[in-house]
Amino acid sequence: MKTVGLTYDLKTDYKFKDGDPLDANAEFDHPTTVDVISKAIAANGFKVKKIGNAVNLLEKMDNLGVDIVFNISEGLTGRNRESQVPILLEMAGVPFVGADALTLGLTLDKIMAKKIFIAEGIPTPKFFEVNSAEALASHDHCKFPLIVKPRFEGSSKGLSESSRVANTRELKKQVDFITKTYKQPALVEEFISGQEFTVAIVGNKCPEIMPVVQIKIDGKLKLNNKFYTFARITSDRLEYVCPAKITQELKKKLDDLALRVYRSVECRDFGRVDFRVGNDGKPYVLEINPLPSLSTEDVFMLIANNIGITYEQMLGKILNSALIRNGLN
Repeated sequence: MKTVGLTYDLKTDYKFKDGDPLDANAEFDHPTTVDVISKAIAANGFKVKKIGNAVNLLEKMDNLGVDIVFNISEGLTGRNRESQVPILLEMAGVPFVGADALTLGLTLDKIMAKKIFIAEGIPTPKFFEVNSAEALASHDHCKFPLIVKPRFEGSSKGLSESSRVANTRELKKQVDFITKTYKQPALVEEFISGQEFTVAIVGNKCPEIMPVVQIKIDGKLKLNNKFYTFARITSDRLEYVCPAKITQELKKKLDDLALRVYRSVECRDFGRVDFRVGNDGKPYVLEINPLPSLSTEDVFMLIANNIGITYEQMLGKILNSALIRNGLN
């Protein structure tokens, strides 16, 4: 029986510091999620060894005793935090599930990811970067309304109703908030009014594109000016609709784009691509998450139900993709 190590960061391990925003530990997992993932891996016929975060991994590195590591660790600080566990495993020659350090670093930094999308001809909203409210210069190439995000955060950190800005005064205020609170540059994008979708992919040589999931907010599919915020994620105002009730033409566009994005950043084993589709029907890639949430409340559980498999089988698919890639199957 093969042993699978599990690396993760727990919300309960995070020590809030003075000046931390309320969502500082938003990307970390609940202990219950880690337990569910452990049980799902065990249900596929593996022994599971909980390792924990990068610090724990370093301490246990000489005596890991695993065949492969299932990595869901987000890391602690900086734009390379998601790369911390993969780089340690790579250095030690331990195979692991999911993207490598380079892909994780590139995609957590939304601006670096967008540069790759642009180079590959993948549609993404027009944008600019700003380091402080004082540094705001002319941004004539981007039209209001705009949306202001931290440059390298996930899980809708830093996103609130104030993130969508309609004029220069609101823009300055939000840039000031993001740069000071999250201590990083702000990514300012043209806001795409319309609908929101996410597409999950599992696999490597012949990736399996999962059914398109549509985001419903406050009971509405036509979101127009509504968007994912941290508060909405943690409330019952957000719903996922799977499969999305869309035309075959739009489904094909989203599927094709999702696969191009997945390959453009060299994602491995699994990932999730987020889109906004404008009211004109044109899709724009917002980001790719090569370390998406595997919580049973998130889209992977919903997709599993939709394609007629269990959550355990979905995790088995992801794990199996990594085992094949590493020649361990």
